[in-house]
Formats: sequence, C-alpha cells, structure tokens
Amino acid sequence: MSKVRYRVRPAGPLNGTAVVQGAKNAALPMIGAALLARHGQTVLRNVPAITDVQRAVDLARLLGAHVEYHPADRLLVIDATEITSSRLPADLTRLFRGSVLFLAPVLHRRGEVIFEGAGGCALGTRGLDFHYRGLARLGAHIEEQGSTINIKAGNLRGTDLYLDTPSHTGTENLIMAAALTPGRTVIENAALEPEVLDVVAMLTAMGAQIRGAGTGRIVVTGVAELNAVEYTIMPDRMDAGVLAIAAAITGGTVNLVGGAVLDHFGVAAHKLHQMGVELDATGAVTNVTRPGQLHPINVITDTHPGLATDLQPPLMALATQAPGTSYFRERIHDARYALAGELSKLGADLTVEGEKAVVHGGKPLRGTEVIAQDLRTGIGLVLAGLVADGETVIGNGAMIDRGHADLASRFTALGADITRDET
Repeated sequence: MSKVRYRVRPAGPLNGTAVVQGAKNAALPMIGAALLARHGQTVLRNVPAITDVQRAVDLARLLGAHVEYHPADRLLVIDATEITSSRLPADLTRLFRGSVLFLAPVLHRRGEVIFEGAGGCALGTRGLDFHYRGLARLGAHIEEQGSTINIKAGNLRGTDLYLDTPSHTGTENLIMAAALTPGRTVIENAALEPEVLDVVAMLTAMGAQIRGAGTGRIVVTGVAELNAVEYTIMPDRMDAGVLAIAAAITGGTVNLVGGAVLDHFGVAAHKLHQMGVELDATGAVTNVTRPGQLHPINVITDTHPGLATDLQPPLMALATQAPGTSYFRERIHDARYALAGELSKLGADLTVEGEKAVVHGGKPLRGTEVIAQDLRTGIGLVLAGLVADGETVIGNGAMIDRGHADLASRFTALGADITRDET
C-alpha cells in the first residue's frame, strides 16, 4: 500500500477564493440510500472526491450495483436494479466507518446482510450496537459470529425506537430501514445534524414518507418502494470550517463559495467570532478574515446544534496561536485528543486530562515530523503547519484524504506552501 505524506511550510496569510466541497457525511448515507431504489438511475451531484466516497463506490459495485463515478465532475450515477450480494466484506468495511450505512439498504434489497466489521478513524468507544438494536426492534433477527454480524429481515414492522445518543449514522440507518418497513416507525432522540436533514430530503424526493426531521422525533410511514432521483449534496461544513480556520490562523482573508455554509456552522461560528474571526455571508459566498489578534476560548463539544466534535481539533490548532489560556472539553469521542500529543511535538504548550484539555497559546511552533492518527488530527496538523517555523511533515496522510478533496491544490491556490507526496 502506498504511503502519503503532506509537507507544509509557512507562507504568510492565505488569501483568495475557495470552493467548499460536498458534504462527506451526507454523501456516504446517500450512496447507501441509492441502493433502496429497485429501478432507474440515481444521480448525485456535488460528490466530494475523497477516498471514503471511493470506498463506498467500491462497496456498492461489489454488492452488484452499476456505478459510474466522475470525480472531476463531482458526479455519481448509481443503478441499483441488481443487488446480487448480501455480504459487506471486512477488507472494505474496515477501511471506512461509513460502511455501516449499507446495513439497512442491503437488508431490504436482499432480506439479509452479513457485516464483517467497520473501520475508519479510531475514536474510542463509538459502538455500533444501537444500529443492530434498532433493526432488531423492527423485527430483524441478529446473530453474532466472532467479528461477523448476520442480520435477517424476518417480519419487519414499524415500531417505536429510541437512540441513547443522537447518532447521525444511527438516525440515518434507522430512517432508511423504516422507509420500506410496513407501518409507522417513531425514532426518538434523533440526530439534528444538517447532513441528516439533507439525507431525509433525498429520501423524501425518492418517495419516502418522513416527518419531524430536525425536531429530535422522526416519524416514518413505510412505503412499498422508492424511486431513483437526481439530487445535489449540501456543502461540507467541516471542510468550510477548516478553510475558515486556515484563513484565521494565518491572518488572511478567504471567500468560501458553496452555499449557506455559515447557517450550518452552529456554535462554531460563535466560537470563531469570540476568537476575533469575522464571518460575513452574502448569498452563496462567506467572507472570512481575522483583522487583529486571536483571543483564547472555552470549547465544549456536543451534538448538533452544539459545537461539532470534528471541528474541535482544528480549533485546538487555532488556539495554539491565541495568547492566553483556552479550555477544551470533549464530550463526544473519548479519543479525539490525539492531536494534542502531535501538537506538543511542534512545541505547543498544552495538557490533557480525561475529557479536558488546556492550551496555553501564543507560543511559536516549530516544524517537525508528526503523524495523522485520524482524519481530524491530520487536518489540525496541516493548519498548525501553516504557521510553524520550518517544515512540518505529516505522515499517514491518507487519513486526510478520507475527508478533504484536493487539499494541497486548494490550499496552494490560496497561497499556502503545501505538497502531497505519495510513495
């Protein structure tokens, strides 16, 4: 397997215009949802050209779907008329956590799904049991054999479901399961993320009967079939947030193009304002600038509309450049502080204790070799490298490619000194 490294050197403020990619966390469930249509071709637009999407495409093809993928055009055409396999093999599912989003579609199309495991970022105790419990409540039969889960449809009927935590993948999986299940299904404590609403909008266009999206209580009335549709994926608020923080950490000015991304930032927009970053939206363009000195902040991650855990590492990188003390509390993922140890290698002054981290900002960073232990750690290191003296070499750069398309070229267009090496 090839090795990817990113090399980043300081080059002053970033300036210019950047196009925000399509949302990864909407694209992956939409690829799964496309398999629910027994006839016709589903056309997805604004598909991000990232490795997780490529893996989802590979999995859909392995299941028997005919897929045309045009990364340069951000276009995906899926014909799921023939779904010939029930197996989600470990060699693919362990590469990206989004593979779990194929459970409900394959269960409906084949009457059975064999799931050999999940992967992606190592984020502590992100269990998948709530997916299985929800399917079991709908009437599916679950058997566990070692690392393999065998799920059979049985006599599926609508019922009342409850999520212990408002997981967006859990919510999306259960909505897809309920969409073709006879009767009425109620999902309590459902996720509120904008990407979930985007997936619901696509399913509704396909003919699903879904009410209550965005309220925490979703009601799904099962229908007999769903239709192929053409749909444009929303912009990626995580990608937009990274671009905004890149402008902020370098003291530059960047225009973000790609829809009303500021509406989806939630608490992150307020935190950037508190740090001295100005965000001004005009139509589909959001102007980001940092005219003065950065200020320290307090950060507590939470489910939407709270601060997204995926933006915590980029904000931590930004906090290293804010004179004073910033406080972080990570409430979502217990392994999300992997960035802290890598930032320490660059000279950052920070400490971690349990779910809390303290950053003493305003101290110079020095480039060195670091490791992208997961996607968000990797992008946090890229941001730190933009202001670290000398060269920052980020190993395991394939993690970054999982969530950000053409990162080096897009940052270079803004004036960054960044290269991607693959050996």
